[in-house]
Amino acid sequence: MKERLLQETEPRTTISFYRYLAIADVAAFRDRLYVGLSELNVFGRVYIAAEGINAQVSVPASKFEALAGYLRGIPGMEELRLNVAVEDDGKSFFVLKVKIRAKIVADGIDDPSFDMGRKGKYVDAEDFNRLTNDPATIVVDMRNHYEYEVGHFENALEVPSDTFREQLPMSADLLKDKKDANIIMYCTGGSGARRRVPICCTRVFRMYSTWKGDHQLC
Repeated sequence: MKERLLQETEPRTTISFYRYLAIADVAAFRDRLYVGLSELNVFGRVYIAAEGINAQVSVPASKFEALAGYLRGIPGMEELRLNVAVEDDGKSFFVLKVKIRAKIVADGIDDPSFDMGRKGKYVDAEDFNRLTNDPATIVVDMRNHYEYEVGHFENALEVPSDTFREQLPMSADLLKDKKDANIIMYCTGGSGARRRVPICCTRVFRMYSTWKGDHQLC
């Protein structure tokens, strides 16, 4: 398979994407997805769980739009964001692997009250600026300490931990007395803040979460 890839003359586009959505029959979903991606000559690694999908793949450049259309045609993935690698030779993967996992992100959550369905409402950058101009808004940086030190939004709070597992309870504790405030969370790729919003929504916070320029409200 590696030889086949190296002999390809058409450039490939490497992308990543994820989506939290309820998948009733994970095995059947995986099988259908494998067939669909194989038909588009996609290589890469895809994780499927009852809570959603997380993937890093490459696709021939001429089939990028077809792939985007196929993925967005899956119920629950209509507005899927595809993150295109900026610097990549397209030869990161040699085969397609679609695997079933307990979770699409190893986050340490073991809470029966946790509900990814409470994902909130997305708002745009203009609304983000409006919200952050409101002194009642609290901005929380969900990245690690190094990323926070490199740069962060003005007045953004840091959750002082470098591990996902530790940040989960810490972020909720940090905000426990702020239930009447507007709260914005952001991270690097989106999945961190996206994952924590339902945790705080479950605890009746008024939450926004940034997702690569998007935000969401419970």
